[in-house]
Amino acid sequence: MAIVETSKLSFDYIRRDEEGNVSSINRALNNVELSVEKGEFIAILGGNGSGKSTLAKHINAILYPTEGYVLVDGKSTMDEANTLAIRQKAGMIFQNPDNQIIGSIVEEDVGFGPENMGMPTENIWERVEEALKILGMWEYRKHSPMHLSGGQKQRVAIAGVVAMHPECIIMDEPTAMLDPAGRKDVIRAARALNDVEKVTIILITHYMEEVVYANRVFVMQNGEIKMTGTPKEIFSRVEELEELRLNVPQATRLAYELKKRGLSRLPDGILTDKELITELCRSYSTM
Repeated sequence: MAIVETSKLSFDYIRRDEEGNVSSINRALNNVELSVEKGEFIAILGGNGSGKSTLAKHINAILYPTEGYVLVDGKSTMDEANTLAIRQKAGMIFQNPDNQIIGSIVEEDVGFGPENMGMPTENIWERVEEALKILGMWEYRKHSPMHLSGGQKQRVAIAGVVAMHPECIIMDEPTAMLDPAGRKDVIRAARALNDVEKVTIILITHYMEEVVYANRVFVMQNGEIKMTGTPKEIFSRVEELEELRLNVPQATRLAYELKKRGLSRLPDGILTDKELITELCRSYSTM
């Protein structure tokens, strides 16, 4: 069963003048069809203005469709009576962890969500300990979030969502404000949640290297899904991605350029440096 499903999803941003009259309409999503199965790790790619963050906000019932519908675990986001249940089922991580961290101590911040759910105190602390250990932040439980690195702050923000035991986590460009080390920390945490805890991950990003471990990739432009496939299938289509003004992982780019220059034995869709080295050794060791 799909945990997230959209059908003919369209959304318009409407701007009004001081008198309340419509001054402009901008279609941000147009007939988006998306289905995410429980336990999947999917990635949604796209440049600025492609509609990927608008789509993320629909899954968490922050925005509502102009046309079509969004279902989360079979519940329509259009029904306000479902909003709390949807947000407990599908947690949201934003770009800037400072916008999500409200507690002065790490463990208090992580416990805020379960407390709002009305959980007994002993259960709250059990969940706080569980979430911080999963995210590798248990030793920082007594620290002030303000003294943590960007990657550590984002892991605390993720722990706060994990403590509510969602079945799905939507990560809306969670590494956009982080350095390379912080980005690796967050993606490593996302992979662990998916592999070990079986949490469905929906990763919104414009960093190509972050999606190579996803089960499926959706590429967006102008509010529409233009490409769908596994990472290997998507990154085999280098020229199509370039037409969409998107880059590819460095290893993919190097392999593509080597093939253009005559190393035809290399397969399409190489994703990592390790894979490129392995293929070069395998294909050309006997030459």
